[in-house]
Amino acid sequence: MTAAVRRNGLGLVAWLAGIVFFLPIAWMALTSFHSEQDAATNPPSLTASLTLDGYREFFGTGGGASPWPALINSTVASVASTLLVLLLALPAAYALSIRRVRKWTDVLFFFLSTKMLPVVAGLLPIYLFAKNTGLLDNIWLLVLLHTSMNLPIAVWMMQSFLSEIPVAVIEAARVDGARLPTVLARVIAPIALPGIAATALICFIFSWNELLFARVLTGVVAETAPVFLTGFITSQGLFLAKVCAASLVVSLPVLAAGFAAQDKLVQGLSLGAVK
Repeated sequence: MTAAVRRNGLGLVAWLAGIVFFLPIAWMALTSFHSEQDAATNPPSLTASLTLDGYREFFGTGGGASPWPALINSTVASVASTLLVLLLALPAAYALSIRRVRKWTDVLFFFLSTKMLPVVAGLLPIYLFAKNTGLLDNIWLLVLLHTSMNLPIAVWMMQSFLSEIPVAVIEAARVDGARLPTVLARVIAPIALPGIAATALICFIFSWNELLFARVLTGVVAETAPVFLTGFITSQGLFLAKVCAASLVVSLPVLAAGFAAQDKLVQGLSLGAVK
């Protein structure tokens, strides 16, 4: 098998895999523009008339609750927790990759071990803590929880990114009198920007999609977009067109963030892959 045939075959497989993953999203988008009656037909109709009723229902113009408070809460929780994660993960990764602390591999394993505990196992203690401290239905509690959940992943990712930075560049900055905050902000951060962007995007996605803590620890004030989305599944049944419209709108911030950072994401995920 020649190299050209092998390359074309791999390209065809990649296209087929992309189509397979894209088809459910395309079908969800199409269903969101159908009426409930057309969306519930089996087999579904591709030629059914299109309508915006699902989106009107989602944005509250049909008499339902407005999604804007939930979308704002999700934005605050995701953006704030991502910024906190980056602020904490960068110096931690520096200490584990460039100025390595003693037994740094044990530290990395400790970070990884924190992800081995099922989230539901810690739900009751966190709920009791939030109840006794008056933090139930508080968006800043979610910010802290999302930060703690994403920090181990961010440290692991950024440690591999920072280990690729030439030490000579950092030593030159220190010889010129740059202190650690200056080295982190003006030397390491620009060089590792693709890795930081990839880490930020992954943390943002994890935070935006988090449902369990938000479902249990929030109510009306701090309700997030995923919790609001579950409200479309009622005892009256599943309204497919409305759920598809709501799912598409809730997914748009993540899709927009991924599209905006796609070049940095590819560079960041490949950084450190080849020694």
